[in-house]
Amino acid sequence: MICVSIGRGRHRHVIAEHRHLTEQGIKLVELRLDYIQGTVQLQRLLKDRPGPVIVTCRRSADGGKWEHSEEQRMVLLRTAIVEGADYVDLEDDVAAKVPRYGATKRIISHHDFAKTPADLTHLHRRMVEMDADIVKIATMANHPLDNLRMLELVQSSRVPTVGVCMGEIGVPTRILTGRAGAPFTYATFNEDRVLAPGQIGWQQMRDVYRYDTLTRATKIYGVVADPVAHSLSPVVHNAALAAAGIDAVYLPFRVPAEQIDEFLSHARRWPLAGLSVTIPHKEAVLKHSNRHDDLVKWIGAANTLSFGADGIAAFNSDATAAIESLEATLAEQESQAAPGGFGVKTAIVLGAGGAARAVAFALRQRGVEVTVASRTLERARKISGDVNCKAVDWAHRYRVPYDCIVNATPVGMHPNVNETPYDKQHLKSYMVVFDTVYNPENTLLVKEARSIGCKIVTGVDMFVRQAAIQHRIWHGVEPPTDVMREALKQATASAKQRG
Repeated sequence: MICVSIGRGRHRHVIAEHRHLTEQGIKLVELRLDYIQGTVQLQRLLKDRPGPVIVTCRRSADGGKWEHSEEQRMVLLRTAIVEGADYVDLEDDVAAKVPRYGATKRIISHHDFAKTPADLTHLHRRMVEMDADIVKIATMANHPLDNLRMLELVQSSRVPTVGVCMGEIGVPTRILTGRAGAPFTYATFNEDRVLAPGQIGWQQMRDVYRYDTLTRATKIYGVVADPVAHSLSPVVHNAALAAAGIDAVYLPFRVPAEQIDEFLSHARRWPLAGLSVTIPHKEAVLKHSNRHDDLVKWIGAANTLSFGADGIAAFNSDATAAIESLEATLAEQESQAAPGGFGVKTAIVLGAGGAARAVAFALRQRGVEVTVASRTLERARKISGDVNCKAVDWAHRYRVPYDCIVNATPVGMHPNVNETPYDKQHLKSYMVVFDTVYNPENTLLVKEARSIGCKIVTGVDMFVRQAAIQHRIWHGVEPPTDVMREALKQATASAKQRG
């Protein structure tokens, strides 16, 4: 069950949002009294309520906005119990001061905005002894393993427990806590008004992650990156899973570079079934895989992992997707030099990460003369040596005109949409411009290239193609590419509106 937190300054807005959520099928809401301006009118909020509520009044030390005295707050919580609130949230340091009364159930909560305590079991045991109907523990995740410890606590508890880790690293717990046995998870009414770090909007929780359908049998997939909040891979893959009727969920895993080894070494504890791999992990993951496809062997980077009983298999769908995208666009725009020809003779690849390596390799396989340019010349030279191409310093990327410009850097990605890796004055109308950034699809580079008549390949096509290949690898069935493409376009459009 999804519990939606309502934090509004006016009573009428709280009531209106509660009614709207009930109409949308939400069965539980949290009324954050600390957000209400002026005197809190509990009877007005509780009388004729359309569904069950948790009454919460959070102090600033616990991430709340309560500005009055602690004595007034305690009176408000006791009054909520007397007025028959379905649940009341009591922090673990004050729970003993508020006795049980009537039918109101007690949620004993603990918040730590700095860390996830080392001994969660001891903390949980102490909270259970406070006459708890439900235990709620919300802590800051500083390491992906904090998530695992929290989910394992929820799963082993005999008392209903909601355990979530806050922050971007902790997002997986908000989605998986129900799968582990929690009675509900918390979501926000509006994604632009989060009430706690890492909180997810209720519609995304319901429609993208299909929270209420997740069970212990649901397989876990995801994208591992740092940062990861910008990634639209969860939108695309979860749409495909829903359309195909596959019992699986695809999550965002933020894993800093220095933590990737430990994250993968504990993959079975989730358990993970498959991962998309992106910046900065495409090369680092290879030492954890015992099987590599030919492209991974040749390129030296992977963007896909599949977990099985016999170990971890690594694949690279970037190279195939990149070349297919170029071919399709050139054919569609009738720009191939000859039947069966490729139409590109020289190309510069901007960037020196896993995507740049894959694109450079794919182009070299088609006989294209490739140059790699990166702000880190040493990394560009490493690629040039591995895939037999040239390397130049970033400042020299304009010295020679190329048939094709490929942006394989994050420059221009949302929210930095006013940036470009290749100035307009150096673009020529005969060029093919391929931007691997997909959010937004129409980057500044794409807009400027289109304005002077360049042939355009956007990151959306490459992204959907590589995701489709991953879908085949993991699930052994043809992906619903139309669904994936539409989900991506809707998500980028929504991001643009919010931005």
